[in-house]
Amino acid sequence: MYILVVEDDADVSKFVVTGLRESGHVVEFATNSRDGIMLAQSKHFDALIIDRQLPGGMDGADMLQNLRSKGVTTPALFLSGLGQISDWMKGLQAGGDDYLVKPASMDEILLRIAAITAPKAPVKESPAEPG
Repeated sequence: MYILVVEDDADVSKFVVTGLRESGHVVEFATNSRDGIMLAQSKHFDALIIDRQLPGGMDGADMLQNLRSKGVTTPALFLSGLGQISDWMKGLQAGGDDYLVKPASMDEILLRIAAITAPKAPVKESPAEPG
């Protein structure tokens, strides 16, 4: 998969990017919301991993909401140190597909990415009841 990581913490970014690459993914990364928006709009990624607390004029939730308003539908996983229910809600309401609190294991990050990028089965409509 082709994945964009938007994370300003150098240690976290190195851990995530290295783990994804060792698992066979192609990864690009940005360290602020401005560069994250530019990359997400200019390339076709299979998934986004976004920190909530980012420099660059807007936080990760605002960044994703901006992308969603511009038609970017790439599945997005928030990976954040913000772990209150209100933080999760803001991330999901901004258009996130999942929310994971740091610290997280690479196995869990990989599983969450696989889950949000898995093909969705079509919803079957119930047959109309005879009437």
